[in-house]
Amino acid sequence: MKIGIGSDHGGYELKEYIKAYFEKEGIEYVDYGTNSKDSVDYPDYGKGVADAVASKEVDRGIVICGTGIGISIAANKVKGIRCALCGDTYSARMSREHNNANMLALGARVLGVDLALEIVGIWLKSEFQGGRHENRVNKISVIEG
Repeated sequence: MKIGIGSDHGGYELKEYIKAYFEKEGIEYVDYGTNSKDSVDYPDYGKGVADAVASKEVDRGIVICGTGIGISIAANKVKGIRCALCGDTYSARMSREHNNANMLALGARVLGVDLALEIVGIWLKSEFQGGRHENRVNKISVIEG
């Protein structure tokens, strides 16, 4: 599995921790920026990772900004993206098992590093259950057109 990761300046430091986690775990990833704490606009990075997921350049994506809200909204504007903003491990697991979320958003200013890494680990290991959830996810695709 190849993961796309991106952040704005508010999420830059957490992104670097997550990349170190990927390297430790042998997880292949592509970093879509930003590459410093200099101020940038989160929609650019949310869209960049979302485009990579939608085009299947990467299998899933993780995006980070200060709260995770803005970057998740931006990512969800890309057709085919189901980006879940998660602040706990249960939501992370359910976003995959029930909603087939192909992107995860995190808030660097509201999560500690340890919890964020735990959320990432659970989200990556969780799989879509299909079944009754398949119809619901398909209805989301119909809504987006």
